[in-house]
Amino acid sequence: DRGYDLRQYQVVPDEPDIIRDILISWADTEQLDVIVTTGATSLTARDIMPEATTSVLDRLIPGMAEAMRIEGMKYTPMAMLSRGVAGIRGTSLLLNLPGSPKAVRENLGAVLDVLPHAIEMIQNERHGHPSTS
Repeated sequence: DRGYDLRQYQVVPDEPDIIRDILISWADTEQLDVIVTTGATSLTARDIMPEATTSVLDRLIPGMAEAMRIEGMKYTPMAMLSRGVAGIRGTSLLLNLPGSPKAVRENLGAVLDVLPHAIEMIQNERHGHPSTS
């Protein structure tokens, strides 16, 4: 309902090499504006999404990850255990979201309003700041 088109969707195992290969392909070859992952952001040994994602990033965007965790903590203190990251590879914005559909909606809701500006800045389409009014 925000005007974004789903271009790719894939369910993958919690295997770092597979995740990295897909993220690199979607960012470098497909040149997707935003790449969203869900799941594998918690504290178990299999929760390797933040490490797999960070290994392919050019730069981190800590404020976006912090905003998503803060939003989640409005609903449950367990949100502070999410280790999801946000960052840039090339001209793509990558976001790690938790695995539950409810948490995905909450976390994505925290950053949706800034996505257009973030995408424009990453892709060097403009350098000004959006109006706050």
